[in-house]
Amino acid sequence: MAEITAAKVKAFRERTGLPLMECKSALAEAEGDEERAVQILRERGEKLGDKRAARETAFGRFGLYMGLDKQQGAIVELKCESAPVTQNEEFVQLAEDLAEALAKSSDEIKTADELLALESPSKSGVTLKEQMAELFNRIREKFEVGRMAKFDGACGGYFHNSGTVAGVLIQVDGGSDSAAKDVAMHIAAMRPQALSKEDLDPAEVEKEREILRAAALNEGKPESIVDKMVEGRLKQFFAEKTLLEQPFVKDDKQTVGQYAKGHNMEIKGFIHYVLGQA
Repeated sequence: MAEITAAKVKAFRERTGLPLMECKSALAEAEGDEERAVQILRERGEKLGDKRAARETAFGRFGLYMGLDKQQGAIVELKCESAPVTQNEEFVQLAEDLAEALAKSSDEIKTADELLALESPSKSGVTLKEQMAELFNRIREKFEVGRMAKFDGACGGYFHNSGTVAGVLIQVDGGSDSAAKDVAMHIAAMRPQALSKEDLDPAEVEKEREILRAAALNEGKPESIVDKMVEGRLKQFFAEKTLLEQPFVKDDKQTVGQYAKGHNMEIKGFIHYVLGQA
């Protein structure tokens, strides 16, 4: 029989919110298996205040499925409670499996439950939910599938800090894996708001135009040239906000759009996730 230590009983009490003796009794009957002990308590009619669901998943990593030789690409955020778990090989594999399953699914996956119901790419006959449950039983941390996105078509990407801080997925036509990765690295560093100026919110652009016009008039510029000046100054605004207009981080003498064109690559879209940020 598994040893039921005072520390284990205390931790189980913190999880369930029940008296110590009830926790100890359930753990003893379950031979130390917490999940079985929870089931026993529920069968007894106890109302549990399970604290595990309230734990904060402040750490995690991104799974990426990408490659110009592939027909789809995907990115999935997988969160956990502690930094060491993000380096666990099985946790890394789970993140990668989530992304691959999302990319290859013929169904429109919108929720974590729908994704977890898919078969694991690395474990035949096992769902992603079962794969995650198996890992939970060994690590005993709360896992949570966060944001996810998918592109139909060839994709490149980049992990920042091994995928534990940020992940970037870009949809491209043409080019190479290395050129796509270079652009993805640029996105991680410069955080563009949109792909092109046409993709920006027109109201935001118009507001900036009005601000620049008022500033030019306050400078005493002749009204006859103000509008032309404003359009010139808007270029800087677009260069800050949009990917294609930003100076390329590896060579600021050209824009990202020019870099892509030089590598016969069209950038069609991108996703940039920073862990824990909406």
